[in-house]
Amino acid sequence: MTIIIGIIFLGFLVFIHELGHFAASSLSGVKVEAFSIGMGPVLLHKEWHGTDWRISLLPFGGYCAMKGEQDFEEFYNGNTAVEKDSFYGVKAISRAFIGFAGPLSNFLFSVFAFFVIALIGYTYYSAGNTIRIATEEYPELHSAAADAGMLSGDKIIKINSKDIADFSELYTEVASHPDEDIFVTVDRNGEILNFTLHTDMNKSTGEGKIGVMSDSASLEAREAQRYGFFPAIGRGFYETFNLIYLSLKGISTLFKGVNISESVAGPARITSMLGETAKSGFSAGFKSGIVSVLNFMALISVSLFIMNLLPIPILDGFLVFTSIVEAIFGLKVSPKARNVVQYIGIAIIAGLFMLALSGDFHYFSELINAK
Repeated sequence: MTIIIGIIFLGFLVFIHELGHFAASSLSGVKVEAFSIGMGPVLLHKEWHGTDWRISLLPFGGYCAMKGEQDFEEFYNGNTAVEKDSFYGVKAISRAFIGFAGPLSNFLFSVFAFFVIALIGYTYYSAGNTIRIATEEYPELHSAAADAGMLSGDKIIKINSKDIADFSELYTEVASHPDEDIFVTVDRNGEILNFTLHTDMNKSTGEGKIGVMSDSASLEAREAQRYGFFPAIGRGFYETFNLIYLSLKGISTLFKGVNISESVAGPARITSMLGETAKSGFSAGFKSGIVSVLNFMALISVSLFIMNLLPIPILDGFLVFTSIVEAIFGLKVSPKARNVVQYIGIAIIAGLFMLALSGDFHYFSELINAK
């Protein structure tokens, strides 16, 4: 059941992405011949308004098949028979718009998700911002906080000038700065002290850590701030841009010795995690379920936004890049060069996919062994 729930939500994000391409194609005058959720053999389909709407066997991915999308060579060779309602019958800037519309839809969904969360608010549980030095209980660990002179009982009130109200905010701020210098302000029995410390990096997750623990006795329910309608929209954009920044930063940690098989999730693990998030969230209450699912879906949506804008053939980013170059400079990629680059792109995507699958295999193997 968990997997089915995950597939439904993941399928929805794919639908949002492909719907962006569909809308942009329609606005640009390009006929969409088929629209599919899923890949591979078609299970169900129905033609409506000139488009064959499909549900296909493999639940990961989808496509928006446009008229004349494969007529690249004819277009390059100046074939005047290219029809006006086909993909290469419209201007280059329109093709760039069509390519960008899919990732843009994922971006806008993330904004919407964070808008809803900011609007309705939520309850979360967190300890306070008073810390314990981890090495006092686990001597084998390293504590950057202890090295800097911090003590158990210190209350962390700022990290990099950002106010810290509880341990959840402390964790989030430290986790987003792996292997970096951070500036920490603490309240020690009414005395304000400042420390500079260099975070360690968790090799399994790529997150930063400073070797501190929370005071479990201070755990309590806390209310996230609720926003009015228009401030909530602003919050939606802020959280989305922040998530894009953190995602790009997270990608950079892959080159710092992170265990990729543990930190990179493939489609199976993402589906499982999404299903588990929905299941556990809604078991705690309807609002909690909505917030949990929207948070996770926003994360995946931003990942789709970033990934699809990479200038790699078979991804939207390559179409956007080449179409903009053509629109500005009048340069077209020759069929021969396009084919060579496309084979390279396919090899890169296949390699990343195999890497993600190996990560999934490692994750589920450990899960089974733990049981």
